Amino acid sequence: MSYEIEEVEGVAPPPKARVETAAETFERKRDYLEGFLAQKPVEEPVGGAGGALQEQVIEALKEIYDPEIPVNIYELGLIYGVEVTDDGHAVVMMTLTTPHCPVAESMPAEVELRVSAVPGIATAEVNLVWEPAWDPAKMSDEARLELGML
Repeated sequence: MSYEIEEVEGVAPPPKARVETAAETFERKRDYLEGFLAQKPVEEPVGGAGGALQEQVIEALKEIYDPEIPVNIYELGLIYGVEVTDDGHAVVMMTLTTPHCPVAESMPAEVELRVSAVPGIATAEVNLVWEPAWDPAKMSDEARLELGML
């Protein structure tokens, strides 16, 4: 390998750093933020179907487990509906596996307590229904997998 050596007369000095004045810096930042500050906030629904509050209620329901089956009541299919109004009133329609379920008296009260504890929920109402009757077909795939039914 051979190297070529080149001699130079001089090297151009690098450009000097430019320091902006405070006014230039402020103007640039304002231009940068102008579009951002002009945007109007996008309001996500708090209550109602698909709202953040409804999702929080559903997450709270997923923390309640049937004492006889190691699956939460939401995945088990015991929750037939969750409605949340804009003013924070939650209505949960649920059933139990059978009318003679050992937790028939305590489960609806626990659901009401857990839903009431969700931040943003002012009142909670639990409606226990028997029609349509619960059957294993109402379970989610996750619940079936947990119980070895898939």
